[in-house]
This record gives sequence, structure tokens and C-alpha cells, in this order.
Amino acid sequence: MAIAVPDHTAARGRHRAATLLTVTYALIALNTLVFLLGPAAGLNPLYGSGQTRVCAEQRYEQRWGAVPAELLSGRPLTAEQLAEAPDPVPGCPAAPIPGKHPALSALTGLFLHAGWLHLLGNLLFLHVFGPTVEQRLGRARYAVFYLAAGCLSTYGFALAEAHSPDATRVLIGASGAISAVLGAYLRFHPRARVTTLVPLLFFLPLRFPAWLVLGLWFALQWWSVHSAGPGVAYLVHVIGFSAGFLLACLAARHPPRRPG
Repeated sequence: MAIAVPDHTAARGRHRAATLLTVTYALIALNTLVFLLGPAAGLNPLYGSGQTRVCAEQRYEQRWGAVPAELLSGRPLTAEQLAEAPDPVPGCPAAPIPGKHPALSALTGLFLHAGWLHLLGNLLFLHVFGPTVEQRLGRARYAVFYLAAGCLSTYGFALAEAHSPDATRVLIGASGAISAVLGAYLRFHPRARVTTLVPLLFFLPLRFPAWLVLGLWFALQWWSVHSAGPGVAYLVHVIGFSAGFLLACLAARHPPRRPG
């Protein structure tokens, strides 16, 4: 299935003034800005071009991205660990980063992306589902929810991969936090009608309940954990979605106060 679009036009119209400057759009802007200024976009001349930029991108991701082994030990990878890390970039030897704070990298890694498709895919889902969840939680709680769920999914992945080759791979991207937004949306609006483009039916737009669309999306991520190769951390999606759903259950018991 392609991107799913929930039908909340009426509700958004009633809250248009309140949603002009939302946390969701601030997150979209911040993710975009970080990407454009970094080496992955290929637009910042400070990182050079060709192989120079590729090496700079590796160092940039190693510096600011989350590495499971670092998160669990609280220390940056040593030169020996870096030498044994899988999938090194040819011609770009990785060097230790003594000043790195692994706990902070769980947060900064949420704002890094490996390429344009990675960025746009994540931000599209955030744009579609984020505002509705933000309206339900309130801006402050939504901001805390997004960052906390993203960090939780990162640490969950680190624990799961503690003794695997992926323990020394760099983990970047907002997927864990955005998966949590999808999980929260499922909790708050399970019966909302969602317009989905189905590739098997020549991308014919069809409307399904959110519980079916997001349930199938979750099942696909779970299946991919066990069947897909390296490159995409599907387990982060599973953990983030589950965390978002559970946190939304807790939030539903304590709705945000509305100004009188």
C-alpha cells in the first residue's frame, strides 16, 4: 500500500488558526533544515563532492547518529570496534570520536536522514498523521511524546541488537518517532476512514478504516524484521509503533486541559 491519507478536513478547518504553527510542522522544518545543511543532501559546499563528501557523510553520521553498542556501554566506539564494524565505506577509515555523548545521540539521530527518499518518506507520514495526534495530545505533550518515543525505540533496538553485527551500525532517522505517531493515531482514531493507494490495483484510491490500514502496515513491519536484509531497521518501526500506541492509551486517561 502507498501513503494513506485520513479524512479530517472538517476538523482541521475548525482548528485552522490553532494549527498554523504546530509542533508537527516545526519538526518537519527542523528535519529538513538539518538534512539540507548536512552532507547527505549534497548541497553544502563545506563537505566537498564525490568521495570527499561520502567520507564526510560517514563521519557526520558516526558523530551524531545513534550506535547501539555506544548506547549500551555509554562510551564511543573504540578504533578496534570501528575496524570490525560491518559495511565500511571503501577509502573512508572510521576514526573514534572521543567527545561523543551516546545518550545525546539517541536524540540527535532522530533528525538525521540518509538521503532524499528517506527524508521525504518520513516527513510525508509525519505531515499526514502528526497534526491530528498533536491536536489530541496538545502541543507540549505531543513534543515530549515524539522525542520520548523516538529515543525509546532507539534504545529498544539497541537492547535487541546488543549481540548482533548491527550493534556497531549507525542508526539514523525519525522512523521510530513517526511510527509512534502512527500507533497513537490508531489508538485515537481506529475507525477513521483512510484513503489508500493500492499498487496491486493500479494505485486505485480506496477508503479503509484506520485500524485495517495501520494494522496491515504494522504487520508488514513485523514480517520485515524477520525477512528483510540489512539497511532498514524495521524493528525500530515495530518498537516505535507499539510504544506510541501504549503511550496514547495512557494519555487517553489524562486528556490535556483546555483553556476556559
